[in-house]
Amino acid sequence: MALDPQAAREAAGAVPGIPRDAKGPVFREPWEAQAFAMALALHARGLFTWTEWAAALADEIARAQAAGDPDTGETYYRHWLATLERLIAAKGVASVNTLHRYRDAWDHAADRTPHGAPIVLRPEDFAA
Repeated sequence: MALDPQAAREAAGAVPGIPRDAKGPVFREPWEAQAFAMALALHARGLFTWTEWAAALADEIARAQAAGDPDTGETYYRHWLATLERLIAAKGVASVNTLHRYRDAWDHAADRTPHGAPIVLRPEDFAA
């Protein structure tokens, strides 16, 4: 999923705390960029405003801090992903159960996939 540079800059300006450098958002792992890109795509489709997103992300971070997250910046995109999942469920795009089902399927597929090879979902990955 490629990032639209203009959309990424808009998000970085609208959402406080996004890790960034002079060129825009920065990511430590590929999944962080993918989670960021998913939020950009859903915002572009009108699922939420950046103001709504920022408030939901702040709530998620506050919950994590209350549960003991040291807030060193290393978990920022974990909170981003949790916010994404929470908003997707709250907006009725997918249920929490569906999100968990797909997360578990991806875990199963990743477990059997050799390092560096593309992960391919198979029907058996969805078996409980």
